[in-house]
Amino acid sequence: MKLVILGGGGFRVPLVYRALLADRSPGRVTEVVLHDLDAARLSAIGGVLAELATDISDAPEVTASTDLDGALRGADFVFSAIRVGGLDGRAADESVAASCGVLGQETVGAGGVAYGLRTVPVALDIARRISVHAPDAWVINFTNPAGMVTEAMAAHLGSRVIGICDSPVGLGKRVARAVGTDLADAWLDYAGLNHLGWLRGVHVHGRDVLPDLLADTERLESFEEGKLFGSEWLRTLGAIPNEYLHYYYFTREAVEAGASRGAFLLEQQKRFYAAPSWESWERTRLEREQTYMAETREDERDSDDLDGGGYERVALDLMHAIASGNRATLILNVPNKTTLACLDADAIIEVPSLVDANGARPVSVSQVPDEGVGLVTALKVVERATIKAAISGERTHAVKALALHPLVDSVSIARKIVDAHPLLSGVFPAACTRRS
Repeated sequence: MKLVILGGGGFRVPLVYRALLADRSPGRVTEVVLHDLDAARLSAIGGVLAELATDISDAPEVTASTDLDGALRGADFVFSAIRVGGLDGRAADESVAASCGVLGQETVGAGGVAYGLRTVPVALDIARRISVHAPDAWVINFTNPAGMVTEAMAAHLGSRVIGICDSPVGLGKRVARAVGTDLADAWLDYAGLNHLGWLRGVHVHGRDVLPDLLADTERLESFEEGKLFGSEWLRTLGAIPNEYLHYYYFTREAVEAGASRGAFLLEQQKRFYAAPSWESWERTRLEREQTYMAETREDERDSDDLDGGGYERVALDLMHAIASGNRATLILNVPNKTTLACLDADAIIEVPSLVDANGARPVSVSQVPDEGVGLVTALKVVERATIKAAISGERTHAVKALALHPLVDSVSIARKIVDAHPLLSGVFPAACTRRS
């Protein structure tokens, strides 16, 4: 099978290749094409992959290309992990938002909208070109904001684009460990949008063990989300939220903490790409994981949490299920159909999904908690306003997307962000009247 990785010069690509090297299944990936616009980054990551494949005789062949159309031809799967504007763009998202007194995290609040505004046009162009040059390929989207980008690409690719995220799987791993079971033996009742979901049940051998966990403070606060939200709040909710909901439940604290993840990663990756090697990659990866959402914690991250959810494993399991036809259940970003009553059929949601040779379809889950319905519906409106703005290039829609976001909540601040952002002001110029 041929796998094309878009954003092939990205830092996390070795995670995917390492998983491919360990894969011994029939019909495994034998050819990997890395595509990126930055030839230097492609060369750096290509060198790391070559080190990984040392002494592995049947390692998937790796080639690199800056020609998108050529890279796509003959692809069985396309893995999209692009970062439009690079980490410089992320740093700008965060700094502009902070200067306006709101949150700038890359998929949440003003930062997420800004990221979506510059990413959606590129993602749509990629989707159109895939439909021409690789019409039978399955597209796995990891590009953030994952739900928004997947929904935009679906306009051209339909059900052949599926979004993935490692956050729900990471939560599932930690909860399974806390209740003393293996994740493979648990069914996670999880529902919401990307970076906006709730774990409402953990079924082990037919029994929901989440109520027992919620009642046990010591076990509940033994893992990341328990420490992040506190046992009292989790018991109040009767569920365990995705870690990104910290930005909604503790907004003022998050803004005050002044997260500047983009600037940190920018400097960190400059050091890696200046002298790339497998050893320096692994060292940088570990530092990256240790500092993940550091502004929300008072102590160091638990060593058991450093591997996260393993998005490369989710991608591999997804490819296996589609290629082989053997069914698997994975938490994915897929069209809602009739799953969540608060959203329409075409809305991309994040829920457990049944995967086989026909793709992925959502399974029945508990509904979003009552107190979360407003957030979910509001964020879906924001996502769609962002997509509309990105397609139309109209400032009014960009301002609308920002102003309607619960973490911005101000038309004046929305206008200020659009005008102040170095990557948005030229695309969405202010009207002469300064009104949108």
